[in-house]
Amino acid sequence: MRDGTRWYRGATRNQWRAFSAAYLGWMLDIMDLMIFSMVIGHIVTDFGTDRGTTGLIASFTLVASAFGGLVFGFLADRIGRTKSMVASVLCYAVGTLLCGFAGGIGTLMLARIVVGLGVGGEWGAGTALVTETWPAKHRGKVVAWVQSAFAVGYALAAVITLLVVPSLGWRWAFFVGVLPAFAALWIRRATQESEVWLNAKTRLSAGQSIKRLFSVNPKAVVVCLAFTAAAMFGYWGLFTWIPNYLASPAAEGGRGMGILSSTTWIIVMQVGAAAGFISFGYVADKLGRRWAFVLYFVAAALCVPVFTLIGNETLMLVFGAVMALFGTGFYSGFGPTLAELFPTEIRAFAQGFIYNTGRATSAIAPAVVGLLSTRFGVGMALTGTAAFYVLAALIVLLFLPETKGQELHTMSSSSTVDGPGSRVTG
Repeated sequence: MRDGTRWYRGATRNQWRAFSAAYLGWMLDIMDLMIFSMVIGHIVTDFGTDRGTTGLIASFTLVASAFGGLVFGFLADRIGRTKSMVASVLCYAVGTLLCGFAGGIGTLMLARIVVGLGVGGEWGAGTALVTETWPAKHRGKVVAWVQSAFAVGYALAAVITLLVVPSLGWRWAFFVGVLPAFAALWIRRATQESEVWLNAKTRLSAGQSIKRLFSVNPKAVVVCLAFTAAAMFGYWGLFTWIPNYLASPAAEGGRGMGILSSTTWIIVMQVGAAAGFISFGYVADKLGRRWAFVLYFVAAALCVPVFTLIGNETLMLVFGAVMALFGTGFYSGFGPTLAELFPTEIRAFAQGFIYNTGRATSAIAPAVVGLLSTRFGVGMALTGTAAFYVLAALIVLLFLPETKGQELHTMSSSSTVDGPGSRVTG
């Protein structure tokens, strides 16, 4: 293997701790976020509601994540990446605990909003910490490995549901979700602050951060918001309902699997997702960010309708892993690309704002798929999400600049984006 791919060679203790903190925070972030998707069916039964309403709760969670990205992103640029990350982890852990005590749809929605705030904040702070700590030539690969924690967190949510829900009920799945609070203590003690952030001379107010974001690189903001929203609409519309699709009876357009079988399939799909996250980083560092995005978006769009048409369960299991590889792997590209487009003084704010606003814009996806599933069945509703992967590919191909290899410490507020294939200059 060429040395260029051995990103872990020569890494310092501080780099490994930054990596570990971001990995742990993201893994537990997704675990807490996806527990809800695993127990939707139980909530519908317990509260006497319908899929459209529970899909709306998922949508509100994503909207809250956009606000969380703003708040914690600003804090990460103001008080430091590590402190902001710790606060966000505590926020989503407490929110998950409150979900277990919810007495109805209204209180559950409020608790999920708290979860969304923390979930939105963790990604921006953690990604900024990693991208500023590791060298540019390995940035795509390192962030890809951090992003693979998504699959581990998703699988943990499935395992928790399998082990806890049948005997103790769905509320206990949320009670287990308070564990990230303990991880926050380790992150606070063990992780050093980013030297890039410490050496930055500018500390902006909230108003200044917003103004700087839209004045430094307005085209980049619009382009990134557009393609992240399109891609995330495809993802959240598809994967929020995959557990329910597998478990729903055939009469409702599902596959009629029990909780054990559907959980097994979800775990296998997350193995595919992990492979996607990691492979995307290597592809992005080799071919560039743009072509990696286009490749994965197009492949995901092709996989979705095929997945819903497969009749053989074994073949469906194998192909599900392939769909997860392309349908989620592109997430590894957001961190490096956004970090390379914006200067240090607004980097975490820009990452948190764009990533989570894109996610919030896609918030209607779970509700739309939920409503469509009541009329056309879950499988047919899922098929429509492929169109949004295609839209994301077109936006990237036509408008996103190439940022591969950008040295973050050289970036200034004069960074600009001129068009597809152009380079960001600092």
